[in-house]
Amino acid sequence: MIGIAASPGIVIGKAYLFEKIELDCKPTKIDQKYVDYELDRLCHAKKKTKKQLEKLYEETKEKVGQQEAAIFDTHMMLMDDPILEHKIKGYITDHLYVAETATNYAMNDVKEMFEALDDAYLRERAVDVVDVCSRLIYNLAEVEIMNLQDLDEEVIVIANDLTPSDTASMNFEKVLGFATDMGGKTAHTAIMARTLELPAVVGLKVITHEVENGDMVILDGTEGTVIIHPSDEDIRNYQLKRQQLEEEKKALEELIHEEAITLDGKTIEIAANIGMPKDMDSVLRYGAQAIGLYRTEFLYMDQVACPTESEQFDAYKIVAEKMGAKPVVIRTLDIGGDKSVDYLKLPHEMNPFLGYRAIRMCLDREELFKTQLKAILRASHYGKIRIMYPMITHMEQVQQANTILEQAKAELIDQHIPFDKNIEVGIMIETPGAAMMADLLIKEVDFFSIGTNDLTQYTLAVDRGNEKINYLYSTFHPGVLRLIKKVIDASHKEGKWTGMCGEFAGNEKAAVLLLGLGLDELSMSAVSMMKVKDMIRRCTYSSAKEMAHKLLDMAYVNELEHHLDDYIDKHIKKEG
Repeated sequence: MIGIAASPGIVIGKAYLFEKIELDCKPTKIDQKYVDYELDRLCHAKKKTKKQLEKLYEETKEKVGQQEAAIFDTHMMLMDDPILEHKIKGYITDHLYVAETATNYAMNDVKEMFEALDDAYLRERAVDVVDVCSRLIYNLAEVEIMNLQDLDEEVIVIANDLTPSDTASMNFEKVLGFATDMGGKTAHTAIMARTLELPAVVGLKVITHEVENGDMVILDGTEGTVIIHPSDEDIRNYQLKRQQLEEEKKALEELIHEEAITLDGKTIEIAANIGMPKDMDSVLRYGAQAIGLYRTEFLYMDQVACPTESEQFDAYKIVAEKMGAKPVVIRTLDIGGDKSVDYLKLPHEMNPFLGYRAIRMCLDREELFKTQLKAILRASHYGKIRIMYPMITHMEQVQQANTILEQAKAELIDQHIPFDKNIEVGIMIETPGAAMMADLLIKEVDFFSIGTNDLTQYTLAVDRGNEKINYLYSTFHPGVLRLIKKVIDASHKEGKWTGMCGEFAGNEKAAVLLLGLGLDELSMSAVSMMKVKDMIRRCTYSSAKEMAHKLLDMAYVNELEHHLDDYIDKHIKKEG
């Protein structure tokens, strides 16, 4: 079976089918006189849930680490989230449902909000909402919550889905790995599995229907495959493959503190993408040379009102201080489009991706934007921060944003608050329009960062979430690659630099091509950095440049990828 490779590694062992009791949350109405009683039950269950989460936090901190335990901090915050609470209480008091039904409805409302997002990292937060609300429903129903603590032999866990709580409560001495029907690569459960170095394959859709307790299984978390009832030959082959992977892993670990420098001396910066300060631990563990993209949306999405300047400053300062002299690119608020928060009261739009979003919304709400800029500027005193504006399509937007930035600087000077007066300012290149006028835009900023997800989507006019046409989505498309090259050349002509922070940057095969195109920085998830760094270190820049030049003349995506694969097979491995 083929699924999503969520956490690398190969394990061979017996399957353990983890099936949770499905609670009945059929719509159940109450009489008005029982509203207070249901609210009391809700209050009691919330207290119980919070105690369980506190215990999970402590246990996870001890068994896994502070960073992973922070997931349960988030869950405890969710328990106090006014929006969630308001929705649950509303279903009880206004619609007269029992607390279990009310919680289930509120959970689905908030879950759908997250699932509608295009950003995979943010979309996966729906799992956290389900995790914490399910726990609350179990406690309301006074049903014992099942866990994977009491296993008495080594197993590979097979489940429909696993929540972060399920993963945190596993007996790690007995669980070899896990495979699930549901899930994505950026879910907390997958992130935790990678931290624990627990091989995992998710998104297998029907594995719980195919496997029975005790079945022999091979799980390959590197390739994203699961073999049920393997032959002796399968087992021998995968044992050999596992040995090779362990040797490769040891070799990669030796690169953590090395630079991504080619065989002929060209250096490319390897940076990490983060969403919250808590992501910093893994970033530092994998030796990131910079933060190439600090998404600030979470600060806004986890609130019932705009975060204050002080709250934002605290979050940015933590990251700046942890990175020290290494650069941190903070992207200003990229909300709207697929990402919305109630208190901003963004309009409903027919085409939100082409609508009131990101810098467009920020320039329309100057005080909101200036508050964020002042918080970023204040934090710049504690590290090497750079500011980046998202979704720039017009020259006037850059100029207007820079004008507000200057106003923010002036106010801080008046208040005698220190900041980096030479802070670098860049923009994201996410549309063909911006790429085509890169030679003009670069005169107003210090750097570019290419957001390949949007640039590909807008260039090819393809919704990658649309199953009927997503086969047309490819950043290897010649049209996209030519735009990338144009942007890089425009920045270099002015003596400036271009990075990339979209998913393409973490693709090790693409890294060879991007090196050849002249990119200066690649920013990706922390776990991708070692492989990309290794690939770069086995390249020759002069050869990669020649190869990239040839590829830009190709008309077909398949032809282009075939030539790139052929180049990597013939040149990179030989040079290594």
